[in-house]
Amino acid sequence: MAPPAARLRYNANKSDSNAILTKKPPKKLNGKNEGKKSNGGKANTSPVSAEKTNAIMPGVDTAFKTFVSARLCSAIWAYISDCDETFNYWEPLHYIINGRGLQTWEYSPQFALRSYTYLLLQGVPGWIYQKIFNPSPILIFYMVRCMLGFGCAVMERFMYKSICQEFGIHIGRLWLIFQLFSVGMFVSSTALLPSSFSMYFGCAALAAWWQEKYSLAIFLVALSALLGWPFAALIGVPLVLDMLIRKHQWKTFLTWSAISAATIAIPMIVIDSSYFGKITFAPLNIIIYNVFTSHGPNIFGVEPLSYYVFNGFLNFNIIWILALITPLLLIIDYFIVPAKSKSTLNYPHYLSLAPLYLWLLVFFAQPHKEERFMFPIYPMISLCGAVSVDVFQRIFFRIKSLLVKIKPGANGAHYLDHSMFIAVMIMMVSTLMGLSRVFSLYRNYHAPMDVMMELNEFKVSNEYRANQIYNVCIGKDWYRYPGSFFLPAENFRLRFLKSEFRGQLPAYYVDGENSTQIAHPYFNDMNQEDERMYFDYQRCHFLIDFDKGTYTQLEPNYSKRTKDWIVLKSLPFLIQEKSHKLFRAFYVPFYTDNHTTYGNFNLLKRKKSSQS
Repeated sequence: MAPPAARLRYNANKSDSNAILTKKPPKKLNGKNEGKKSNGGKANTSPVSAEKTNAIMPGVDTAFKTFVSARLCSAIWAYISDCDETFNYWEPLHYIINGRGLQTWEYSPQFALRSYTYLLLQGVPGWIYQKIFNPSPILIFYMVRCMLGFGCAVMERFMYKSICQEFGIHIGRLWLIFQLFSVGMFVSSTALLPSSFSMYFGCAALAAWWQEKYSLAIFLVALSALLGWPFAALIGVPLVLDMLIRKHQWKTFLTWSAISAATIAIPMIVIDSSYFGKITFAPLNIIIYNVFTSHGPNIFGVEPLSYYVFNGFLNFNIIWILALITPLLLIIDYFIVPAKSKSTLNYPHYLSLAPLYLWLLVFFAQPHKEERFMFPIYPMISLCGAVSVDVFQRIFFRIKSLLVKIKPGANGAHYLDHSMFIAVMIMMVSTLMGLSRVFSLYRNYHAPMDVMMELNEFKVSNEYRANQIYNVCIGKDWYRYPGSFFLPAENFRLRFLKSEFRGQLPAYYVDGENSTQIAHPYFNDMNQEDERMYFDYQRCHFLIDFDKGTYTQLEPNYSKRTKDWIVLKSLPFLIQEKSHKLFRAFYVPFYTDNHTTYGNFNLLKRKKSSQS
């Protein structure tokens, strides 16, 4: 049974409809003395009394509705920021649902680094939607995105409740605001990526762990690592240490590890083996490639340590800085701020917050860095930022109590009553910076998705012929292509034109049965170019091109070839190298427009007279 303080804390966190908090603040005990500490008349800074003094915040159901709203906004307005998401996940998913799509070398049977089981989780609902309603492919795309956003909101609801119970409702309130307006969550919550999938289940596992639901936590970690991204198992290391070293729950750990492996890994092996035509365990293959090959993933881009530092600031602004200094602030809090009771319910901070810093320690050291590698611990960044804000408030109140004598019976002799302006200021600044960044991303980079939608207008025009194959060509901007779901029908094909790019490009799955078991001869794991991937320029019906004012022989100004092309759609797209770093990152009214430069992202249609 929990000690009296723990039971009081839990009761203080309850509200209607199984929520955590009431919308009305509870009455203070004994009139005005609730915040008084018994030893020496010092004001109590414990979270228990904090909940009773400042218990105004949304219940679980209300928070869930806000999460759903925010994630649906992401599903509609977020652009695809990573070509790996397009070609490694949206394209194979398009193949599963519609029978045609681009294949990368990771899905080639001789490598088999990616799992079709993961895709089927998203593909089956999309396939059912397609069979019943036969919608436009773009509607399937947004249906899947909305489904991902809803799944993320479910995880956040669970995590919100657990945070309020483990860390206190004030930290829960801060975490809620930081999550809702986090740019990182806006980008990652609806991304069709294993790292986003691992975020859903990995953070849900942490929430279960904080509630001492060990069996559920183990199973969720297994889902995150096996079905999602194998390296996400790192999140579960503190959980394992707690179970085996602190709690000695070896039997529970071994039993549920075996159950999880049997219920997840075995079906994965069966499904993926049927797709690849040989015994395949994709998580093992990706570990072997990344860890035990001579080159690993480093041939695809090496970034300095500063990459994650700046990227973290762009996605979480000041919350990222607060999260990085949380361990230091907790040490200061331990020595400076006197507290009668512990500040968490079940676990010390060094254990409950360890997943974030263990993750940073490992991934900061890797030469190959990608923004998506940080996705699994994004909610933990918001949590650690909230913890830092709470510590700042405690320290401020301690300093104020030393400088200004606070009478034991004074109204509001509690640290939140004297320091809420700190939390409000940080919430306002982080919210404004988050909204500014989100608007900037949409304004600067959403053009490729909007331009592709124009093809759907062509399908309903008089020029469209259902029995003709339309070649949609793309050159240097191949990595900005949003995916085949944006093509209006099956008779549209994406084609690659030769450009200055010298790497490996994806290819269409071959036609016919068992196409996932057939290996293209030009696929390799060294990112080596193959000339057979390029298409004849004269056979292009449409062309996608970003005109940024710089040209080469292989990357000409196609829009100026007026004898061949007409501009069907043109939208502004940011030219990064000609724009100020600050004003292209954040939208600042009256300043951004004067410090940023845009080119034209064009959809070109070949003139009839020049078509072969």
